[in-house]
Formats: sequence, C-alpha cells, structure tokens
Amino acid sequence: MGETLDGLLLGFSVALTPSILVYAFVGCLIGTLVGMMPGLGPLAGISLLLPATFGLNPIIAIVLLAGVYYGAMYGGSTTSILMRIPGEAASVMTCVDGYAMTLNGRAGPALAIAAIGSFVAGTVGVVGLMLLAPTLAQWALRFGPPEYTALLLLGLFVLAYMSGGSTLKTLAMAAAGLMLGMIGIDVMSGYTRFNFDLVELSDGVGIVPVAVGLFGISEILLSAGAEAMPSVQRPQLRDLIPSREEFRRSVGPVCRGSVLGFLIGIIPGSAHIIASFVSYGIERRVSKTPERFGKGAIEGVAGPESANNGAASGAFVPMLALGIPTSPITAVMLAAIMVHGVLPGPLLIQQQPELFWGFVASMYVGNVVLLVLNLPLVGVFVNLLRIPYGYLYPCILCFCILGTYSVNNSVTDVWILLVMGVIGYVLRKFGYDLAPVALGLVLAPMLELSLRQSLSMSGGDYAIFVERPIATTMLVLGLVIFLLAVKPLILKGRKDWRAVMGLDKEIT
Repeated sequence: MGETLDGLLLGFSVALTPSILVYAFVGCLIGTLVGMMPGLGPLAGISLLLPATFGLNPIIAIVLLAGVYYGAMYGGSTTSILMRIPGEAASVMTCVDGYAMTLNGRAGPALAIAAIGSFVAGTVGVVGLMLLAPTLAQWALRFGPPEYTALLLLGLFVLAYMSGGSTLKTLAMAAAGLMLGMIGIDVMSGYTRFNFDLVELSDGVGIVPVAVGLFGISEILLSAGAEAMPSVQRPQLRDLIPSREEFRRSVGPVCRGSVLGFLIGIIPGSAHIIASFVSYGIERRVSKTPERFGKGAIEGVAGPESANNGAASGAFVPMLALGIPTSPITAVMLAAIMVHGVLPGPLLIQQQPELFWGFVASMYVGNVVLLVLNLPLVGVFVNLLRIPYGYLYPCILCFCILGTYSVNNSVTDVWILLVMGVIGYVLRKFGYDLAPVALGLVLAPMLELSLRQSLSMSGGDYAIFVERPIATTMLVLGLVIFLLAVKPLILKGRKDWRAVMGLDKEIT
C-alpha cells in the first residue's frame, strides 16, 4: 500500500503541471463535442486526433487521447437526453428515460445526474485501475473462446429477463439484431454473405447508422406526426438542479453502475455498450416501481451513464498492465503509446513509473475537469430545446446524415440510416423496444466468432462448453435466467390451455 501511495504522489506531481492540465482540458472539451455529434463517437475522435500527438511528450499524448475517450463517453448522453439521438452506441439506453425526462420538463436534472454519474464512475474506475489492475488483468486472461461464448449468451438471457415488456418481443428484436450482424465477410472462411452484391456491406452493417436511424430518425418521424409538439419554457435555475428525491434515487444506480461497468470493461469486446444495457436491466429489476422506466425514471439515466463511463476506465486495466487492447478504441490508444516508444505491459510500472502513475493521476484530474466543464453548460444545452421544431429537426436530420456519412464516407450507410428510421418508426408504433436490436447487432460478430473458435478447438464437440468451469457456470446461470424470463409465458399458456379445456371451471 505504501508503494501505491508513493506512486500516486509521483503521479500527481506530473499530472498537476500546467501543460498536463491544459491538455486534459482540451481532450475533455474535444471529446464532449465529438460525443455530441451523431455518428462520430470516441473511436473516430481518437483516430482523427492521433496524428496531432506525434510531436508531443508521451504522457501528454496519452492524457490528451484519454480525455477525448471519456469526454466522448459523456458527450453522447447530451443528444440522447435532449433529442433521443445517441451520440455514440453506448448512449442508446440513455435515450429511453433521458428523453422521457426531457418531455417531462426535467432535462436539466437528467444532464446533471449524467455528469455526476460519469464523474463518480470515472473516479471508481481510476481507483480500481490503481489498486486492482494486476489481479483483475490476470483473471481476464483466463477467458478463452468458450468463456466468451457463454458470457455473450448470458448477456442475451439477462436482456430477456430484465426487459420490462414482452419477453417474446425483446427476444425477437435481439434476434433481428443478431441477423443484421451476420451481414458481411465471414471472419472464419473469408466469404462474403448476405450483402446483396453491395461492396459497401462487405464489412457488415455499422452500429452507427442502425442506432441513429432507429432512435433519431424514428423520433423525428413520430414528432412530425404528433398533433402538438412539446413546449419548452426558459428553464429557471431550480429546474436545472436535481431534486432531493432524484438525488436519492440516483445514489444506488450510480454506485452499482460504476462497479458493474468497471468489471465488464476489463473483458474484451464492446464493454461500454454491454455495460449500459446490463445496468439498465438491473435497475429496472431492482426498482420497486419498474413501471416508471421508459416514462422518465432518473435511475434509467444514472445507471447506464455510470456503467459506460466505468467501463471506459476498466478498459485501461489490461491495456496498461498487459499491453492487451480490449476494444478498437484501446487498440488505437495502444498504437499511439507505442508510436512514442512506450511498451505497455507488466514492466511498465517498474520501467516508467512516472508515465503510469502520471496517467492514473491525470484520470483523476480529467474527471474533475469533465464535471467542471459540463455542469455549467447544462442550462445552455436545455435552452437548445427552445429553438422552434421547424428549424431544429431539419438541423438534427442534417447532423444525423452528415455524422453517419463521415464514419465510412459511404452513401450506403445513409440509406441504411433512412431505412432503419422508417423501420424504427413502424416498430415503435407497434410497441416494440428498439434497444435489443442495437445490442444484438453489437454481439453478433463476437458471438459467432467465439462460438466457431470454440468448436474449432474441440473438433466440433459441444462438450467443450461443459468441460470448462467458468463457461459451464455462466451457461447454467444463463439457463436459469432464461427459464425465469419465460416462466410467465409458460404459466399464461397453461392457464389458457386449462380455459380452453374447461378445467378451470368450478364444479357445482
């Protein structure tokens, strides 16, 4: 413990220098703006900014890119809450209750709780990175393809169980997302499938046009058909501050989401996306009033926002401790570090303690900067809603199209965006939850790859999933959760069958 405190003091002596503070602020500001732009997200922001770091000190470079990373993770919540348009994929779940709070005149508290939750989750993640990095990273190495397959299946079962609506509808939407994820090049054989002879679909259907179309474009279509548009008055200061009851309701979700997000963030994959989905489901299940979710529950904002920011911090554990990137974002950051002659791994702390501890301390500083930067802007963001919808929605539509196009410079992505917007409009009219489609699309490539790798390891023998303790445990847990999810359907079917047979009538 003494070595940890000495290292942290060394880190703060580095992080509190004027140059580091300036670059931390610049990174958070750029990240917040990037996160607010539909379609960009942290990966695009880091990739675009990477060449600008080549002439910088390694510590400054990684602090700048890390600021963009967790700044974008927060920035995506702004458009999700105000306009129901996810700035990036991890903000999909924030759309559900965040936008409902906006319609209820509570956009300010939703944005404030998102900022506070992001700060708490980031701080918890940094503490975890500082104290638990070696142990947790070694545990993550025990995950092979069978464990990943079981974990992803468990995630789908949890989604079915946690859904507040129809289990069948939730599973149907998740299956639709999985089918969309099958489009593109088969990673095992190299053959292209289901791409309708379109070269642009060889890489598959991107999460950005699907998410922005399902949530953003469908919202524009729904609002255009509404008889009366929601009115937004000039907010008073008291309207921007969460009430005591909202603070009380947010404490548990923020704490649970922070820890859950950090633990999920260590595992390779789109952890920040999965963490936000799981956190939302857990909060809906543990709530005494689950019927409030989807109608403006503050817990539905606090939990997912804390989870995706906690996952952002957790992703740095295997990257710094073992030199293993767990996502495309950390892979780009790893490349940036290596360009500067730094080799992440077990010897990083011993060989370059000022860099490791300087980065850890800068994350503390960055979280404070992010909070100080965004809380005063809550009133500015809320006032954007006072722009007449006749002017606001065409601008939103242009941003959606430009943001989607800029990801791959592909017109096909724009068509996917528009088609998904129409499909999302129809599905929402029939009462379907759109979030499982996005999750299924994200999980499909990872699930297929890990399943086929597992079968390759075993020569096609499915027994490999019951021969490995971790995989077996997760599959059994997933089966139990699935049975709990379908239990109401089984009971309802049994009741209907008894009614048809006349067995439920009392004998007089």
